[in-house]
Amino acid sequence: MSDTTVYRDRDLYSFVGLRFISTLAIQVQSVAIGWQVYDMERTPLALGLVGLCQFAPMFLLTLPAGDITDRFSQRRIYNAAAMVQAVCSALFLALSLYRPHSAWMFYCVLVLFGAARAFAGTSSSSLLAFLVPPQNLPRAMAFSSSFFTAATISGPALGGFLYALGPVSVYSLCITCFIGAALAVTQLGGRRYTPAQTDATRVERVAEGVRFVRSRPVVLGAISLDLFAVLLGGATALLPVYARDILHVGPMGLGFLRSAPAAGAFSMAFFLTHWPLKTRVGAKMFAAVEVFGIATIVFGVSTWFPVSLLALFVLGASDMVSVNIRSSLIALSTPDSMRGRVSSVSMLFIGASNELGEFESGFTAALMGTVPAVVAGGIGTLLVVGLWMKLFPPLTRVNKFTDVALPV
Repeated sequence: MSDTTVYRDRDLYSFVGLRFISTLAIQVQSVAIGWQVYDMERTPLALGLVGLCQFAPMFLLTLPAGDITDRFSQRRIYNAAAMVQAVCSALFLALSLYRPHSAWMFYCVLVLFGAARAFAGTSSSSLLAFLVPPQNLPRAMAFSSSFFTAATISGPALGGFLYALGPVSVYSLCITCFIGAALAVTQLGGRRYTPAQTDATRVERVAEGVRFVRSRPVVLGAISLDLFAVLLGGATALLPVYARDILHVGPMGLGFLRSAPAAGAFSMAFFLTHWPLKTRVGAKMFAAVEVFGIATIVFGVSTWFPVSLLALFVLGASDMVSVNIRSSLIALSTPDSMRGRVSSVSMLFIGASNELGEFESGFTAALMGTVPAVVAGGIGTLLVVGLWMKLFPPLTRVNKFTDVALPV
């Protein structure tokens, strides 16, 4: 990295802004789609298929997207992906006006949306490290996460409110947000990465990224821990069932339920921005995932709306601690030439696992019932924490972020 690199605060703010509006659009859209699909099909499995339709293309395309990100401009890749997301929102709007009696056409568009998310997620995840100096990266990630979670807070509530007015207002906002994000990324400055020439094939380059992650227990342990926590603790996928059939709070209540985890995450991100973690970061990550599992169990058994909101708030706050530690460890441990591919592996483990977790939750709820499925997921998360502490002792022993930082 050149010592003459000039970092501008406005590039960080612009990045945070585009991430905010794109996340807002995803959250607003997810509320509408969840309600529409469940209203048509009236089965938890239908909600699981919403996640599966996005997971499948993300699973297939995330690793190739990481290789492409390392070989081309992250900005151009994100621009194209955001425009495809805008097209998907326009298709959802058309379907809402057409009013089909079956959800299969929604599922088809979700496959395309999942493909776009694979490229958008990988390119944006690798971009932040080029906009701030390495020593400021943990604080910048907490700052970015605070706005990300602000969008996750406001998005579901806004989605519930707008959907009460009609789907046209929901999807029109989403189209505008995705187009705005696509334009904003083209204006970013910061450090530029010039890919090195290589004769390696695409498969070899992707395999190199996987080998890099496997060779570093701290990175592999952090990524895989979040994978299983999200996979087993995917209670949010069943929130439409809780809102309609258990808590009886309707679309507006669903919006508040979707916002509660983000409210907890936002509060924690604000705290971490001003008082970042400095010591025993590995042990604190495991503790945060334990709290995540306990909060999932409490939410699963609750039939009182305030307790459900509180459990989801704690769930989101604990998840933010884990996300901040994991993201910082990965970014500080990864050289520039590998950022896209490592981000793709991380996204494949964590980002795509959100959608796979939704399918797992819907499937197990169809077999076991909604409440037993959520409780079992929380218990499974606690068991994973204990197992991972034994499998990845180097992660447990990480004291400071500087212990894993690469030399500049």
